[in-house]
Amino acid sequence: MDQLPALTDKDEALIGLLRANGRESVANLARKLGLSRSSVQDRLRRLESCGVIAGYTVRLAPAAVAGIRAHVMIEVQPQAAAALIVALRSEPMVETLHTVSGKCDLVALVAACTTQRLDQWLDRLAEFDGVIRTESAIILSSKLDRRSGG
Repeated sequence: MDQLPALTDKDEALIGLLRANGRESVANLARKLGLSRSSVQDRLRRLESCGVIAGYTVRLAPAAVAGIRAHVMIEVQPQAAAALIVALRSEPMVETLHTVSGKCDLVALVAACTTQRLDQWLDRLAEFDGVIRTESAIILSSKLDRRSGG
C-alpha cells in the first residue's frame, strides 16, 4: 500500500470542514480557512489524487433512517475469517465491518428495520462457517458522532 503524504495544518482543517459538511462550497471553505479559492481547489485536487480523500458520500440524519442499529461483535475461527469478511461485505444490512483486537475478531455495525429483522439476521450470521459466538448491542442513542456533525 502506498504511503499517504504528510498533511499540513491547513489540510487537516480542510478535511475537518469537509467531515462536518462535504457539500460546503469552495468559496466558504476558503473563507473559513483564510485561503484563496484557487488554493483550496488545489488542495482538494491534491488530497483526492494522492488518496487522502477517497470519495464523498451522503450521510443520512438518524431520524431519516427507519429502524434500529446495533454493534455486533463476532468471534470467528481464524481459518474462516477471510471468507466471512467476504460474505459480510455483500450483506446489505452491514454498514461497517472492522477487524479488532480483544475478545472478538470482528465488529459490524448493522442496520435493520425492526428488532425481528435484526434477530433473523443474527440467527443467519450464527450459521456462517467459522462463527463461534456473537454478541450484539442495540444502539439506543448517539451522544457524539463527529462524522455527522452531531
